Amino acid sequence: MTVARRQRTIRRPVSVDGFGYFSGRDICVEFRPAPVGAGVTFVRRDLGVPTRVPVSPAFRIDMPRRTTLEWRGVRVQMVEHVLAALAGLHVDNCDVWVDAEEMPGCDGSAQAFVEAIDSVGIVEQEDVVRQIRVEQAIRVGDADVWIEARPARRDALSVTFDFDYAPIPEIGRQSFGLVVNPESFRSELASCRTFIDEATARGMAKRGIGLRVTPQNLLIFGANGPIENALRFPNECVRHKVLDVVGDLALTGCEIFAEVIACRSGHKLHAELARKLMEQAEIPQRIDAAETRMCA
Repeated sequence: MTVARRQRTIRRPVSVDGFGYFSGRDICVEFRPAPVGAGVTFVRRDLGVPTRVPVSPAFRIDMPRRTTLEWRGVRVQMVEHVLAALAGLHVDNCDVWVDAEEMPGCDGSAQAFVEAIDSVGIVEQEDVVRQIRVEQAIRVGDADVWIEARPARRDALSVTFDFDYAPIPEIGRQSFGLVVNPESFRSELASCRTFIDEATARGMAKRGIGLRVTPQNLLIFGANGPIENALRFPNECVRHKVLDVVGDLALTGCEIFAEVIACRSGHKLHAELARKLMEQAEIPQRIDAAETRMCA
């Protein structure tokens, strides 16, 4: 067993601008350094008084196609790509200030967040990171849709995802696995984008959702593949599902050592696995950041 690494935060603040896929409004998210043991906390600065929303699977609420957190009536939506970027780069402590409920969608991947973090650098802190080491297998879901964490065969998090996306025959069945570390996350996952089929996109637009989204903002699949866009990897779609797993497991606030295998799972099951991982490791749900830290 390797010695636990030191906690890390970013060297100085950095921001990313974009618009919300669901709301359509312009949004700025700013990453700020945070002290040892603070973890990741979202801060809504558009509510008069800056209001914190701590990261925990206990605060996840069900919303379609995204991970949403709510603490005392205050929400932050579509947080999975932000959390994936931070976890993928091993940034343990960070305040994420945002001027809206939703995170900017950017190009549907975590690339913009990774580039912003890399532009300011990452620094080590005094204490060691909190870890979860899976001792026995945990599975959530049913016979057809599930995700499981098994004891790691090495000191690392590995994620393998298998799915068959029926609404988009052009995607078909894909499988991808990766040992996740900052280097592999940057090169193999960060740029992999959200995808949707054309019929679903049109249906959402009719309901007034995603009206600013174009085929250049994410992968929209038509009869002949991506519309007015090109894949960055032949299996980009399943790679994005692995990215989502990394972001959703970051709800634990811990570095995870496990072999995670997923079959057609989504955000809800990922968060349920995160909750069970914390229970197995006897880690309490984290609410201290919202209670004890100032928003100055």
